[in-house]
Amino acid sequence: EFGRRVAQAEGAHRDTISSDHDVARVMRPIIGALPHEECWVLYLASSGKILEKMRVSQGGVQATVVDCRLIIKRALELIAVQIVMVHNHPSGLAEPSGQDLSLTQRVRDAAALFEIRLLDHVIITSNAHYSFRGKGHIK
Repeated sequence: EFGRRVAQAEGAHRDTISSDHDVARVMRPIIGALPHEECWVLYLASSGKILEKMRVSQGGVQATVVDCRLIIKRALELIAVQIVMVHNHPSGLAEPSGQDLSLTQRVRDAAALFEIRLLDHVIITSNAHYSFRGKGHIK
């Protein structure tokens, strides 16, 4: 617990996102070891500075329900120009499901209507991560 808190505090001092590794470093202490799925969104300025980290859903062991409208609403309120979706897989497997791919596309399309860029969607486990941008799912 102490180590998790130290890592979380260190992540708060490095509040700029420029890669999926930055996302994993910031979010693993928060969601990496949870026994249930949570989906978070990082709202970013054009410089990559984190404006806000917000949990948008909490679910069970295998799934969580995400409302795209709530993600976009908060991005507009913050005047964020980029967002990064992040969720965990309690199973320890970082590979995306069909629902993960579908959700990514829906959020990307909804954000684009307001000229907000979905920078990445990162799946976090306790010791690995998967980047949708890194694997070519987001251009």
